[in-house]
Amino acid sequence: MPGRLKPVVIFIVGPTAIGKTRLSVKLAKCINGEIISADSMQVYKGMRILSQAPTFNERSLVRHHLVSSLDAFAEYNVSAFRKKATEAIRSIVRRGKVPIVVGGSGLYIRALVDGLFPSPEADMKFRESTEKFIKKYGSVRAHKKLAGIDPGSAANIHPNDARRIIRALELYHTTGRTMTELKENTKGIKDEFSIKLFGLIRPRENIYRLIEERVDRMFASGMIKEVKKLLKGRISKTSSACLGLKEVVGYLKGEYDLAGAKELLKLNTRRFSKRQMTWFRADRRIKWVNLEKVTSRKALSMMAKGVK
Repeated sequence: MPGRLKPVVIFIVGPTAIGKTRLSVKLAKCINGEIISADSMQVYKGMRILSQAPTFNERSLVRHHLVSSLDAFAEYNVSAFRKKATEAIRSIVRRGKVPIVVGGSGLYIRALVDGLFPSPEADMKFRESTEKFIKKYGSVRAHKKLAGIDPGSAANIHPNDARRIIRALELYHTTGRTMTELKENTKGIKDEFSIKLFGLIRPRENIYRLIEERVDRMFASGMIKEVKKLLKGRISKTSSACLGLKEVVGYLKGEYDLAGAKELLKLNTRRFSKRQMTWFRADRRIKWVNLEKVTSRKALSMMAKGVK
């Protein structure tokens, strides 16, 4: 039906330990929502403390998706997330509820919103032969060749841009599909839904304080026991990258004492937080909510606006 409003999908992003889970549960209760985790580790079973996944109580208050649903020996990637998250969003909307995507993985968020463009392995032999062709005949001639194969991409690539011409030709050579076709078939959800991106922020020193408090709680609540249990089984390459795992393993191997393990995890988490913020700040669509300047009620009001 022309002019029909698109269903709203709310995103809550930001650095680790800032309070995304707590606020998202409150929001979901206010607007009849369900939560989808955009976290590469919260999806795993048996890693609740390590991944700081929503608690049993939080999950009992609001339905969560992609939380503690995958065995630790299974691999998980951005492509799998994008597929499962899209399915969950459509299901939530069909049931008349509001999807709330929550997480700190910038790559996962971007892939879901904007799509995931496939990137096959480089064909160095083809690439080198095309470079030789351009050196001999010029990039304009290679551009004309591309225009005959993929006029859509050629229209967006300057005839002198040899690097992008080679890449477009290489994609067609390796996949049998043009760059235009690949982009058409890897669209994100932004064309299907109305996207509302909110980022939570606090002064850096306050984020670091919250990180240190969280790490202390993680150790106090049994993280070492959780890691020992995980190590009894087989864990995947993906799950083994969870922040906190290698720090605890180092402690168990006697590489440093408990205090050293805590300090190392705090340091690595601060660095991770900084990388998260670098990624999110590059997305101008995000509306930032400074939790030091607005109350929780005001933040919820801002996010809920326009949903109903």
